Amino acid sequence: MDTKKLVKAWFDQWESGDFLRLPVTENFRHTSPFGTIYGKKAYFDLVEKNKDKFLGQHFDLHDGIYETNKACVRYTARQGDDFSLDVSEWYYFKNNLIEEIVAYYHIGEIREERKLQE
Repeated sequence: MDTKKLVKAWFDQWESGDFLRLPVTENFRHTSPFGTIYGKKAYFDLVEKNKDKFLGQHFDLHDGIYETNKACVRYTARQGDDFSLDVSEWYYFKNNLIEEIVAYYHIGEIREERKLQE
């Protein structure tokens, strides 16, 4: 399967709510501003405990770069009428599955010392 199809399968499974069929390796790693989760089982357990935060989302994919063993996708995740999150993610593949994702997004207020001055 090519990398674009694997990324599409990732988003399709999330939108359907069938996260147990995500195309990931047993050693899957997911890194985000919240930290790194190691292993498919640990990732699925976290999703199971937090279904209200993970499921029921729709994804608007804006850009993608697809190579043989990696891809980068920029998208907006939406859940209900009041949640929207802009994300860029790197995907790394092994044996036609996703082995690692590194996600970049903003999760909070900007500290006062980091705000731009007018």
